[in-house]
Amino acid sequence: MELSRHLRVENVARLNPTAPHQIDVGRSVVDAVELMRAERVGCLLVTRAGELVGIFTERDLLKRVLAVGKPLADPLIDVMTEKPASVRINEPIRTAIRTMEEGGYRHLPVVDENNRPVGVLSAKRIVRYLVEHFPALVRNQPPVPNQYPESPEGA
Repeated sequence: MELSRHLRVENVARLNPTAPHQIDVGRSVVDAVELMRAERVGCLLVTRAGELVGIFTERDLLKRVLAVGKPLADPLIDVMTEKPASVRINEPIRTAIRTMEEGGYRHLPVVDENNRPVGVLSAKRIVRYLVEHFPALVRNQPPVPNQYPESPEGA
């Protein structure tokens, strides 16, 4: 199956999203940082009564907390990204890739029909999936697209 068709037909579940690491919206930044360090993850999905309400990433920590000198004791709700873009587990892979590319996201929450987190997609996971399923296509790309040698190499 060609790549573009495959990305339209296969759904996000085929990417095997990683299990979501969640934190309640009422917690503090320091609680989030401790959880991120303990779990060795770059983002946490912020929930209220089990529903996704935000995401807190390393980028949020750097730009919204440390860069502006906010105390780590501040509430997470003040520095998280509210209403993050997300994708449903049954949506096409193409939708997830487009959402990440358009928004410049490195992490994308995966939710069920009730907006409850079921996973997280990372750019790394998508690239790994593409390399595993389309190795010849991925590995044979020129460094600069549409650039070809003027003459054949070799003897």
